[in-house]
Amino acid sequence: MTKETRTQIEEYIEYLLSESTPEAPMWNKELVYDKKPNKWNYIDGCMITAILRLYSITGEERYFDFAKNFIDHFVQEDGDIRTYSVEEYNLDNINTASNLFFLYDKTGEEKYRLALDKVRTQLDGMPRTKSGSFWHKDIYPNQVWLDGLYMAEPFYMRYETRFRRMEKCQDVIDQFRNVEKNMRDPKTGLYYHGYDESREMYWCDKETGLSPNFWLRSIGWFTLALVETAEATDETLYYEKRYLQKLLEQLVDALIPFQHEGGMFYQIVDKGEDPRNYLETSGTALISYAILKAVRLGYLMPRYAEIGKKAFDGISERYLSKNEDGTLKLSGICLVAGLGGKNHRDGSLEYYFSEPVVENEAKGVAPYLLAYTEMLAYV
Repeated sequence: MTKETRTQIEEYIEYLLSESTPEAPMWNKELVYDKKPNKWNYIDGCMITAILRLYSITGEERYFDFAKNFIDHFVQEDGDIRTYSVEEYNLDNINTASNLFFLYDKTGEEKYRLALDKVRTQLDGMPRTKSGSFWHKDIYPNQVWLDGLYMAEPFYMRYETRFRRMEKCQDVIDQFRNVEKNMRDPKTGLYYHGYDESREMYWCDKETGLSPNFWLRSIGWFTLALVETAEATDETLYYEKRYLQKLLEQLVDALIPFQHEGGMFYQIVDKGEDPRNYLETSGTALISYAILKAVRLGYLMPRYAEIGKKAFDGISERYLSKNEDGTLKLSGICLVAGLGGKNHRDGSLEYYFSEPVVENEAKGVAPYLLAYTEMLAYV
């Protein structure tokens, strides 16, 4: 990372914060396009995670104040969370609550602990596959998506370790084992985006239950899930923690052959030769951050840091640029991608290439800034 890039990123952070409020965060493009009131959601949650990490690295109170103010817009004094519903049974809604651990430790305010307890009750009622994995959402029966491992498992492991004497920690590990068993491709070592245990969805292979392709951001979420769940796993669970680290190293090794010479990864990881494919920011940033953090924590050998740094620099060189008015933007971000739903998302190449590519969206910005916090250690 050059000095110029660092200066640009600092300027970019200021721009993002100055243009965002809890009611109208500029980085939540789904909200901007839908023109709906903001609610508790993982997109903002990822961004607040990045801002709190910036606070931890720099010690600048304005970052903490911004994050706390944002979360306090939703978390009430009795621990109730405005617009959040346990009964929605959506794993995405778990993610933002991971920030409550930091706020509780920093402030000691009981409302954060009460809110943590409330979110934890969602996991007790969360519907599961027969093999024991959480459904991604109540509206997606029998389906496991890679995204959901990041949205729920680091929170789940951390809560059990801190507040319940590791009571359900094995359940967390078992869900990773199910993903390894059902969603890992033995040929490439990559993981498919989704799995339907019932084999009923139109997007899945009727023999394996798997969606057709390796979507980059879902693999990025899963890579980071392995790192952050391992981080939350107590050392007394020695073999379980090493199991997560083993999966991580295997996955990173599987990704390396698909890294573009410029450092980034493609929207569909193994289809770089397809002229419709493109180098995508959010998934690349997630992988960069996960690798750099894993090296710092000792989960990967130091040599892997070059992979993460190359990915970060690749994003910076290709997609961090200035608008005509002088403001900065981060581009190359897939707005959203999923399976099923009202738009009949079939997991095909045509589908993944058809989703909008946007700029300044938190699903790309947040992991990029998180990777930046790790890059600071190498400056």
